[in-house]
Parts: sequence; structure tokens; C-alpha cells
Amino acid sequence: MESGHVKLEIYIPEEYVEELRNALADIGVGEVGEYSHVVSCQKTWGYWKPLEKSHPYSGKIGEICTGEEVKMEMPCKWELAVEAARVIRQIHPYEEPVFYVIPLLSSI
Repeated sequence: MESGHVKLEIYIPEEYVEELRNALADIGVGEVGEYSHVVSCQKTWGYWKPLEKSHPYSGKIGEICTGEEVKMEMPCKWELAVEAARVIRQIHPYEEPVFYVIPLLSSI
């Protein structure tokens, strides 16, 4: 896909939502028509088990952990997806941020 839009789906602690939303908007992510900063957020629960060599943001190595997160969904132009991933990794507090870049059928 060389043009069109994707949806960014990002799982992140709530206290980082505003900073990430604004940083992504600064590069043009989250634009729909004449609107910017377009994002939808839902609270959700995440589960993870830090392995021996990990450095977890939250939880203890070797134990299954759980915590409240926010799932952010934002529209993104295809050509901004790589830069958006860089911004997410820069701001996200997790050692391994969980996010998805999902092609939209309306862009095919």
C-alpha cells in the first residue's frame, strides 16, 4: 500500500495518552478532513508475564501481571506510519510497546 490510510491501535497507560496524542498530531497523525487530534480511547485490561531478561514497566519477573490500559485508535496516512511508530516508541513507557498498524479497506 503506497497511499491511503491506516488505523493506529496503541495500548498505553492512561497518563501517557495526552502526550502521545499531541506528539502524533504534531507529525500529522489523527487528521480527518478539517480536524486534527482525532483519537478514540477505550479503557481496557492488559495481561503480561515478564520473562527473566525483561525490564518491566510494571509487574514482577516470572509472574502473570494485569493492569488497566487505554486503547488509542487514530487515523494515519500511510506515508506517516513509519514516523508514527518512531514517535510511539519514543514516548511509550513499555520496554516493548504494543501497537498495530492496520490497513483500512476504504483506502484500497
